[in-house]
Amino acid sequence: MSEQMQLRLEFQEKPVADEVSAITAIVRPILTGILCALKTDVAQNAGGYDNLKLFMLARLRRPGDGDIGICFEYAVHDALINKNPGVIQRVQDALVACRCPGSEITSILFGAEKSGSLSLISTAKELLNEDSELLYGTRGRPVKLKRHIDSVASAFRRPAARAALPTSISGLWKADLFAGHRDTQKWVGTTLKVNRNQLEGAKGLRVGIVPANEGASDSVRRDESKNLVVCPLPYDGSFMQVFYQAWEVVVQFLAADARVPQAASLPRPPSRQVARYLEDRRDFAVREVVQALDPLAQPELLRTEEKALDIVQTRKTATGTTTAVLAPIPSQDIR
Repeated sequence: MSEQMQLRLEFQEKPVADEVSAITAIVRPILTGILCALKTDVAQNAGGYDNLKLFMLARLRRPGDGDIGICFEYAVHDALINKNPGVIQRVQDALVACRCPGSEITSILFGAEKSGSLSLISTAKELLNEDSELLYGTRGRPVKLKRHIDSVASAFRRPAARAALPTSISGLWKADLFAGHRDTQKWVGTTLKVNRNQLEGAKGLRVGIVPANEGASDSVRRDESKNLVVCPLPYDGSFMQVFYQAWEVVVQFLAADARVPQAASLPRPPSRQVARYLEDRRDFAVREVVQALDPLAQPELLRTEEKALDIVQTRKTATGTTTAVLAPIPSQDIR
């Protein structure tokens, strides 16, 4: 099934000015991650992903171990496409270590069947062309990413399909996103783990993004045992600290039935202010709320460009087969 949508590309114009703005910015992809983690039938019974109201998200969400990992993927992807300086310089260093040339860094979120039977593989179609190359870190010619993306996504759900992948990228189905450069069309498979102890290498993966270890070096380094360039994101006053503050706001807000929680649950004034933003909008659709938070994240922070693109949804059938596609999602889905 395909349809038209408006793709909004966001470009960060200024640094984030204050703590409330920073938390608000990361609350948006976290809300999107929790929304997309709902099972399809649950979301459809509540009006569908596009219309599900914020107060209903609080009532339908069932906390799971994987929720924070999905939200971490959305938040890092958002940070890359919006040129968050605390993230993009680290990832740029990792791409240099992978000998991935270029200057216009961006991200393709590879959401293969992570939210039940219906999913969107979220990416901007115009970012890839027939010459887009995946650098996989071993000898041999780079593979054409667009040519293999369907089979990689199918392999995520069907172990039998993994045997059909080229040996050089047989583990690419484990990628969470593709980081690379728009200008050179060079990309690397990237895995993200909010628990760095779960970081694993696989054929086709080149970069691993994890939180930094407290007290340890947070420099970008090569892990030869995993064949990965490890890219730690620092805590104090940087991305991971704000990510966990935003995660705390969303989780406590939803646990309080989409209301500002009691002070003991959310004691810090900046966090409570962001929770007030959410409570004021509890009767609106989650995706409307995410979009409405844009100016609160910081006026004039982003420059927006819009264009119409096709999207394609994939559905898991009764026999377990899927049709995997590339598709963009609206900016409210990825920010």
